[in-house]
Parts: sequence; structure tokens; C-alpha cells
Amino acid sequence: MIEASERSRIIFGCGNFGGLGSPPENRDKGDSREQALAMLDMARDMGLTRFDTANTYGGGASETILGEWLAQQDASMRARFQVATKVGNPHGCPPDDRPLSRSQIAYHLDQSLRRLGLDRIGLYYLHEFDLKTPLEETLEGLDRALMAGKIAAFGISNATLADLKAVLSLTGGKLRQAFTHVQNEFNLLVQRDRTDLMPLARGEGLTYVAFSPLAGGLLSGKYRRDAELQSGRMNDVRAMYEHLLTPQPFDAIEALGQRAAAHGWSVPGAALRFILDEPGVDLIIAPRTRAQLEAYGLETGVA
Repeated sequence: MIEASERSRIIFGCGNFGGLGSPPENRDKGDSREQALAMLDMARDMGLTRFDTANTYGGGASETILGEWLAQQDASMRARFQVATKVGNPHGCPPDDRPLSRSQIAYHLDQSLRRLGLDRIGLYYLHEFDLKTPLEETLEGLDRALMAGKIAAFGISNATLADLKAVLSLTGGKLRQAFTHVQNEFNLLVQRDRTDLMPLARGEGLTYVAFSPLAGGLLSGKYRRDAELQSGRMNDVRAMYEHLLTPQPFDAIEALGQRAAAHGWSVPGAALRFILDEPGVDLIIAPRTRAQLEAYGLETGVA
């Protein structure tokens, strides 16, 4: 289902390690250290080499666990890995400061490097845009990090078309060359970027990275119209996906199931296929069990 040549477009997301994402109230709902390390081993064994985390996932636990795992790998394997992390989520910022101020970027970057055990972050995202901080100040913070050799490239996440245009208008030279990625929600049920943002990103040579490819689990095939939600991420963070619990999305989910059956695919594999068929789009997966990882259609064995 997923060709070996497409594995480079699949990123293993570590947002479930130590909690579900960034909110402190979700810290008891995430994967334990042991679960997380086992999933990272499986991802490696299936040939995945790109990993995505954030300074606030699990209150820093996600970066710590990923850093511990990276240290256990041999040098040749580590050289193949690409690590992305993020800064700017309000949950990581003191109430009297600004998430993307120069000082906050500098502080959290050093903390991320320490937790990950790295000298340089391969890809550093602005997690969310900070309306309290002038974008010029934020970009200056990234430029300083780039000049210091602490990051190799940067991207933006949870960005609107206006956000993307603003960053493009304010970057030039080496900073513009270092601007390489846009990471937003995109899947069969959420396609708002398809008309304007994705074509602009593609035209500017930016890689678009889709998060939530299964729409919180709705596209996993286990949820049915008018049925009670099962335990799992969808139930734990229901408020994030409440707007999708309407008849129209379930029509699309049922059609996806029919397409999967016609091709002999799993439903989650068909959901990933929808994204991979979009030119210039990579995607983040965040399975929590071997069965979930295998359901995506990745064969075991390093590519």
C-alpha cells in the first residue's frame, strides 16, 4: 500500500509520549516511557527515519524519551535520522511572558537541545503563532538560532494563509533559505488548505506536512455513525473533533471504507493513501500499538 520509495514522506509523531499533546490535563493519558521506546523501535524497524516532537508534548517528556532512544542507536543509524521539534505553544510559556519572544525561543531551544541530546535541531517549528509578539521579533530569534548553528531549518505550524504570506514577506537571504516546511492539519475530512495555502507553499518550494491524518481516529475505521465513542485518543480529546461528529463526515468515512475494501487496503491505510496522493505533501503518523502501525501498510524492514 505504501511503497518503499514513499517512506521518506512518513514522519513518526511523538505527540503521545508522556501525555496527549501539550495540555497538562492530558499528561495521564499518554504513552509511558516503555511504550514510547517500544514504538520508536518499531518505527525504526519499519524504515522510518523522521521524527516529530515539541517542547511541550508531555511537558517535555516527549523530547526526553526521544533523546534517550536516540542515544541508544549506533552512530550510523543516528546519522540517518531527522528530528523536528517546536517552540511557541502557550503551555510552555509563563503567564507573564510571550511564547515566541526572543528570550522564550532562546530558552526553549537550549532546553530542547539538552533533552534531545543534540547539538543542532534539524527542523525547528513555530508551534503556534503568537499574537502578542511582533513576527519580526520571532523571526529575529530564529535567525539568531540559525547563525549560532543551533537549528538547520525552520518551519511554521497551525498557520493560516495570511501567516504564511507574512513569514514569506519578512524573510530573506539565509533565513529564507532555512524556511522549508509548513505543518498543518490535513486529511480526508479537513481540506481547508488545499485551495490556497498548499499551492502557495508548493510554489515557494516549501514542504507541506499533514498532521492528524486520521482526524483523531475517525478515519481509523473503528467509529460508526451514531455509535458511542470507544476509548482512545478520539474519546480523550473529543472537544478537538466535535465539529466532525456530523452526518457529512461520516458519509465520507463510509465511502473511504468502501474504497479500502475495493483495493484490499485497511481503512487507515486508505486515509494515508489519500494524503500521499497529494503532490508535495508529507505526513505525520502517531500510532500507539504495533497493530496500529502495521495497519498503515508499512512493511517491516529498513529501506
